Amino acid sequence: MYHSPVSLSEFNVELLSKYLFLIPVVVALLCEMTKLTIEARKSGDVPFEHFLTAGGFPSTHSAFVMSLVIVVGKMMGLDSVEFAITIVFAAIVWYDAMSSRREIGLQAEVLNRLQRRKRFQTRLGHSLKEVLGGILFGAVVTMAGIWVSV
Repeated sequence: MYHSPVSLSEFNVELLSKYLFLIPVVVALLCEMTKLTIEARKSGDVPFEHFLTAGGFPSTHSAFVMSLVIVVGKMMGLDSVEFAITIVFAAIVWYDAMSSRREIGLQAEVLNRLQRRKRFQTRLGHSLKEVLGGILFGAVVTMAGIWVSV
């Protein structure tokens, strides 16, 4: 029996419709690529060392958890316990990105100025703009992913 070949895009759509939880992973990777593109335009050079690291616009953490919230809401329902847990988890991630991790990054900048032996990473947290950008990015890409996969 002959089966017509399945194109790569058909395979991807079929995969996403069967496993909606892959969408947040795709969102995170696209967000990282977007972040690199934005930084490359600012500096004129592609900062590959920033790929999959914290900090920058848009926030990949924020985009990922927003995508997760939407997928869980779609799959489990907005009145489910799983959706409520996901919302709380996302809120903790967003708060942490703007408070704790941002403060640690600012403290690392001060420590780097005070001493010369070890350089501490300063790109750890996010501003409100970076978090909101990540939330919007995650929502838009996730909705597009769901629309394509249905």
